[in-house]
Amino acid sequence: MLTANELKNYIVNGLACDHAQVLGDDGQHFEAVVVSPQFAGKTRVQQHQQVYQALGDRMRSEIHALSLQTFTPEAWAKSIPQ
Repeated sequence: MLTANELKNYIVNGLACDHAQVLGDDGQHFEAVVVSPQFAGKTRVQQHQQVYQALGDRMRSEIHALSLQTFTPEAWAKSIPQ
């Protein structure tokens, strides 16, 4: 069974991230926040596709559901309350 920490490691090893957080405790359903400079100039769909690419075949086999929030570093900085 996949853990949230393993999923986080797959993301950060496959995509340059400034921040990645993954939650989930049933081994199949996860929530992730991913901040990457590689998202700059990309649509939300393209950003999510980059995360899916980092996860590879795990999206078809090990992960049943993944709720994603993706941000550029600039958008992430603006989303944090001052």
